[in-house]
Parts: sequence; C-alpha cells; structure tokens
Amino acid sequence: MQDNKTITQSDAEISLYYIKTFSDTAREPFLILDPKFQIIGANASFYKNFQVTKEQTEGRFIYDLGNGQWNIPELKKLLEDILPNKKVFNDYEVSHDFPGIGVKTMLLNARQLDATQQILLAIEDITLKRAIEVKLANYTKDLEKGVSEKTEELKIRIDELAKMNSYMVGRELKMVELKKENEALKERQRLEE
Repeated sequence: MQDNKTITQSDAEISLYYIKTFSDTAREPFLILDPKFQIIGANASFYKNFQVTKEQTEGRFIYDLGNGQWNIPELKKLLEDILPNKKVFNDYEVSHDFPGIGVKTMLLNARQLDATQQILLAIEDITLKRAIEVKLANYTKDLEKGVSEKTEELKIRIDELAKMNSYMVGRELKMVELKKENEALKERQRLEE
C-alpha cells in the first residue's frame, strides 16, 4: 500500500503534464522547475519571448540558461531564499539586460507545489508598460509645466487688463466730472447773463 505522503514517478509525471497543459494556454511565459532549479518544462510564450528553443532550455539549470543570462541575483534570492520559506512569491519586479534581446522589466510570480516540490515560475514582461508609464509621467510633467506657464502669462495679462480698466474707469470718471463742471459753468454763465 502506498503512503499518502510518497509521490510516485507516475504522480510526478501526471502533475507535470497538467502543469504543462495549463502553462501552454497562458500568454505569459512560464517555466517549470524541479526543486534543484533544473528546468523541466516551459511554454511556447517563454520560448518566443526569450528567443530560445526547447532543446536549449529543458534539462538545464535556470541559472545556466542562455549562457548564464538567467543568473540574475534578484531571481536567485527569490528562488533560493524566499520561496523555500513562503512557498510562493508574487509581483517581484526585476530588470535585466538580456544579450540579443535588450533590457526587460519583468514581474515574477512563483509557487512551489507541495506534492511534487516543482516550482511554477510565471514571468510577465512589463517593459513596455514601464516605458509607457515613464512617457506618461514626462508628458504629465510637461503638461503641468505648460499649464503653469500659461497660467502665469494669463495672470500677467489679467493684471495688465485690470490696470487698463482702472485707468479707463478713472478716465471715464474724470470725463463725467469734467462734463458736470462744464455744465455747471455753462449754467453759471447763463445765470450771469
């Protein structure tokens, strides 16, 4: 009789089959690792995004992948230090310059499966999102600067118009006053005649 805590080779293969099937339907790149960080599977999105083949990937240690381009200190810390204690990590942002691909900013999510100790690593490429955020922040900053400058220009113009208005109102009042004086003089002159 099989012990409930003992996982057979068949159970591990079935588990791997389901994980691969699941990851193949996802748009995000996925890696499936054994407990020693050897790659036992990846999905088509991973191969496409990181420009590698199944032959270049499966059976290799993650840190050796792509001539060491996955030997990323932040990833190593997550897999070796955090994952064994927490069994899961989510939304860890990592940037890395991949030869031939360029700088990629990624959100890493991983879960260690209790039964098989296999690790499912999801990689979301947020490079474009971060670039758009930077452009948007710069655009917002430029827009705020432009609005501030135009507001200052309008304030100056309003002050000038207020002075002109004050001058014109003062002039108009002076004209009314002169007109009254003129009428009063005419009236006095008429009375003196």
